[in-house]
Amino acid sequence: MDMMRAAVFVEKGKLELREVPKPTPGPGEALMKVTLTTICGTDVHILKGEYPVKAGLTIGHEPVGRIEALGPGVRGFAVGDRVIVGAITPCGQCRACLSGDGAQCSHGADGFEAMGGWRFGNTINGCQAEYVLVPDAQANLAKIPDGLADEDVILCPDIMSTGFSAVESGGVRIGDSVVVFAQGPIGLSATAGARIAGATLIIAVDSVSRRLEQAKRMGADVVLNFKEQDVVQEIKRLTGDGADVAIEALGTQPTFESCLRSVRPGGVVSSLGVYSGHLNVPLDAFAAGLGDHTIVTTLCPGGKERMRRLMSVIAAKRAPFRELVTHSFPLSEIEAAYDLFAHQRDGVMKVAIRP
Repeated sequence: MDMMRAAVFVEKGKLELREVPKPTPGPGEALMKVTLTTICGTDVHILKGEYPVKAGLTIGHEPVGRIEALGPGVRGFAVGDRVIVGAITPCGQCRACLSGDGAQCSHGADGFEAMGGWRFGNTINGCQAEYVLVPDAQANLAKIPDGLADEDVILCPDIMSTGFSAVESGGVRIGDSVVVFAQGPIGLSATAGARIAGATLIIAVDSVSRRLEQAKRMGADVVLNFKEQDVVQEIKRLTGDGADVAIEALGTQPTFESCLRSVRPGGVVSSLGVYSGHLNVPLDAFAAGLGDHTIVTTLCPGGKERMRRLMSVIAAKRAPFRELVTHSFPLSEIEAAYDLFAHQRDGVMKVAIRP
């Protein structure tokens, strides 16, 4: 039996690099040789036991690589093609997909599958490994255009797609004011997405000076350090009555509440954070339910058309996305990479893993 190396979740707080069987693609599947992947904040939630997955699962959900083998029925692709696959892998055929809600794809399951279309590193083996098996490959493989390197497109499978989806779900329009709380990689992508969507006042909030500087490069007009000033009061001063759209990109009670306090009456709170524990809606900030607020949550879209569109943004050089990848590790050092990323040392924003 052919074997490969993979980063396997063992138990809360423990990840191991193990030798595991190399998959063989069945009908409709593809085997992808992973040339570049990353660690996501959601992977850290998994490692900390804050989001449950089964022991023995290979984690990771942001793959870039080449097609190693194709199962029967996969057309339009060839072994050796450079491809990416979104973190969300819709089948294209279930009720959710055919209704335009591919992120909540059921994959033919009887009933609800946790986190909808998010399968890699959640309900099936993920891509922090030498190879990954891609389900519903016809709907999910996206060819990488000539001229784009792996490092250019590594954020497309999740980080860019997620950040942009907050802007899309929030209904950002030309001339809007938008505030983005938390300028990690997803928040920075949301800041860039707001600029691309036509917002004319973009306010970025964080406390890390390097991230606030990066936010300016991604399109922010104003940056606010929440440790140095009352950001809600300043947002109200800058906008008059609050932002049209407030984006929450961290997943904590304080950032969610600050978004709600920063948005105008009738405005939108677009939430991306993965929350742990209970999330409370403060009565005053919610105007006792009379403020015509809209609160939306988003699981980023996937599928090959989504990936094509994101790669076209990269090719057009709309923002310096490649700068968000600050560190690189071989797969053999993935435990050290997790330690660095989870503890946010050395100015880390995004870590590249090279199998």
